[in-house]
Amino acid sequence: MAKDAYKLILVDVDAENLEKTKIDVEHDFNVEVITLTKDLSLPNVAKELIDDINNTPIDVLINNAGFGLFGSFAKTDWERESAMLHVHIITTTHLTKLVLDGMIKRGSGQILNMSSLAAFQPGPLMSIYYASKSFMLSFSEAIANELKGTGVTVTALCPGPTKTSFQETVSENICDNKIKFNMACAKEVALYGYKAMLKGKTYAIPGGFNKFLAALPRFIPRNTATYIVRKIQIKNRAD
Repeated sequence: MAKDAYKLILVDVDAENLEKTKIDVEHDFNVEVITLTKDLSLPNVAKELIDDINNTPIDVLINNAGFGLFGSFAKTDWERESAMLHVHIITTTHLTKLVLDGMIKRGSGQILNMSSLAAFQPGPLMSIYYASKSFMLSFSEAIANELKGTGVTVTALCPGPTKTSFQETVSENICDNKIKFNMACAKEVALYGYKAMLKGKTYAIPGGFNKFLAALPRFIPRNTATYIVRKIQIKNRAD
């Protein structure tokens, strides 16, 4: 976006790395970058963000924040799961609602929501993560349909495993990322999603193999798909 001369408002909970990103982007692309250090898992943080930018018109909204948690639902930490639900669903949905009115009135706007390949089937041992990504895909597709003819588009990006810090935070017990196959480059995934958003696509799945995996649950029993996902999770993430 900076390469295309967009003015950026970047939000993250990590103030130090946020500031480094601001310096790098401003240096490389000569655009203005505003940073806001916010914990997106907190209630009403979406309204705080809009208030902090003094209702600056938003042409493009990218909801990209997220994290995962591995383990049996009966044993995982509720505080961590509650934070995930707020980041993935509550804050994202609220922020989308808050910017939509202005976009519709201006007759233009683009929203890119980060879903996942996980959205297409249940995910034992990462149940909340998979369910939240299913919500984001369904939500994005629904409002994209509602917004037809307004000049506003909504795109759900649904990547498979991607080489980011996400894998390091899924479980405290995972010291080394075991996922080696079908691991995508983060920059390539981001560019794919960005181009899909500019084209107004409703959803975008990077990679031919990931497109196959997304379609596969339609052709096998749901119990079988769930069983396969559980086996993959145990292989890739369990100690």
